[in-house]
Amino acid sequence: MKWLLTGRYLLSIVLVVIVVLIINILILLGMLVTYSVSPNPSFQNREISAEAFTKGFRDYIEIANNQVTISEQGKKELEVNKSWIQILDENGKEIYGYRLPEGVKKKYTPLDAIQMHKYKEINNETTVFVSGKEINRKNYSFFIGIEDRNIGKYVFSFDYRDIFKAFKVGSLTFIIIDGLIALVIGYLFSKRLTKPLNILIDGIKRLANKEYNINYEPKGIYKDIFYNVNYLSNELRVNEIERKKLDKMKEEWISNISHDIKTPLASILGYAEMMKDPDYQFTLEEMMEYAEIIESKSLYMNEVIEDLNLTTRLKNKELNLNKETINMVTLVRNIVIDILNDAKYANRHIEFHCSEETIPLDVDEIFIRRAISNLTYNAIVHNDDHVKIVVRIEKKEQVHIIIQDDGKGIQKQELDRIFDRYYRGTNTGELHKGSGLGMAIANDVIRVHGGEIKINSVVGHGTMIEILL
Repeated sequence: MKWLLTGRYLLSIVLVVIVVLIINILILLGMLVTYSVSPNPSFQNREISAEAFTKGFRDYIEIANNQVTISEQGKKELEVNKSWIQILDENGKEIYGYRLPEGVKKKYTPLDAIQMHKYKEINNETTVFVSGKEINRKNYSFFIGIEDRNIGKYVFSFDYRDIFKAFKVGSLTFIIIDGLIALVIGYLFSKRLTKPLNILIDGIKRLANKEYNINYEPKGIYKDIFYNVNYLSNELRVNEIERKKLDKMKEEWISNISHDIKTPLASILGYAEMMKDPDYQFTLEEMMEYAEIIESKSLYMNEVIEDLNLTTRLKNKELNLNKETINMVTLVRNIVIDILNDAKYANRHIEFHCSEETIPLDVDEIFIRRAISNLTYNAIVHNDDHVKIVVRIEKKEQVHIIIQDDGKGIQKQELDRIFDRYYRGTNTGELHKGSGLGMAIANDVIRVHGGEIKINSVVGHGTMIEILL
């Protein structure tokens, strides 16, 4: 992702430079074309200019019979290029002429020669060029007139300071133009690059304001970011829904648990008030009965408080395990025996099976006992009295503890939430309402021991809970 962004910015810079260079080149080419493009004159054979033709013509000037003349090839060149020639001696007097037009002077003063060189003195169709040649230590000069209106010759004077000033102005103009071009292109690229970022920033602000209905189309170099924002939005939306459900469930739980605590507390207060009232004369048997009720209600309240404390410690991962090697068969068997010895569950059908008599395992005995007891009591309080419960322990790759019943079963919507804190099943019996934290505590205890709980249930056929340690 970082390399894509870096590459895109580098590409934009390179493109700006390339575009500016291309524009500069096009401007220079345009100036050169404007300056130099014109129909090719007839004398420009092999890209030879008029001045080059004039200077090169000295090769055709020769001496014949002590007379200055031109060769036959020179005459052909003059005819082909519609030109004429006039050769002058050192005094400016004509000594030879070929294809001379009418009105050409025969004798030239130095001023006349300069005028002939600088300006069109013949007619508007002819441009005159000047050159010379030394023959036998004598200097001869010659004029060549080219009859072509497309050829022009201009003489100009200049001041270097003006040229330098023009150069500075031109350079400044180019810099300004290039700067404007770079700004425009940079703005377009920056706008294209920052537009998705602005959308993402707006999306993050909406998430901060708890607007979780965000769904962008992942595309471009920011595709991964758009995808992650969509994923975060969906996760936050799900978490918000779950939080509201949990808050509602917590409120219902607080209301229920408050009611459940008030009931035994009312009994405790009622019997305590009766026992201290001097107007009542109780027998020893009655006092023992009332004390037993107060003890039972107090134990229930203590159980709720312990559940609250334990689930908080498990949630905050503050539970310190005191592990030791114990025989899991003996532990599970004793749990079943303790349940059957409870008068409330004496008539229940609970079986115990084991694959072998000794299965050692390093666990915290108190917490593991609590977890298995909670799961077994769950099978009791959610079913009728005639339900058959089988508790089995066996050793495979792991230790398997199975609690199976043939009772009512658990509905799918309840099965998904059975290990949630504060959740109470709808089939809870009256014998043991509980704190609503038993299953969550069991699940957390097994997990801190590195194990897991699997649960399968079919409504009307029963439930199987499997603990793997």
